[in-house]
Amino acid sequence: MSSRVSAGILLYRVRAGRLEVLLGHPGGPWARAKDAGHWSIPKGEVDDEREDLLEVARREFAEETGHPVAPRALVALGETRQKGGKLVHAWAVEGDLDPASAASNTFEMEWPPGSGRREAFPEIDRVEWFSAAEARRRIKEAQVVFIDRLEAVLRG
Repeated sequence: MSSRVSAGILLYRVRAGRLEVLLGHPGGPWARAKDAGHWSIPKGEVDDEREDLLEVARREFAEETGHPVAPRALVALGETRQKGGKLVHAWAVEGDLDPASAASNTFEMEWPPGSGRREAFPEIDRVEWFSAAEARRRIKEAQVVFIDRLEAVLRG
């Protein structure tokens, strides 16, 4: 289960009656020029199949934003399967986060390829707030369902 399952948090807020969600842009040199369809909820892989998925989501949000998940009620958003086969579980929580204060953990890779040099890159190079409509354009296609489900819950 561990390499094919991720869990994450969709942070949301309502400003002037309009839903906004926080998305992360993937870090690393291969993602620099990619935008629409490449953003994601802050999420990460399950390390051990016995791990609690919600705890994984909380841990990964903190690692990728530098901020803990607010101790508020979480809304289960279910799961979705991405194109590559990975199963993603998500929860939503209301909160606010200044994108300028976000700081992600890093990963290492050989860069440039074939150089023998290793370089560190942030897992998420930035986070931004988007309206639901703009988020649907930016987020990975399979994750659009999380925005839809959040809107349905908020509508009651």
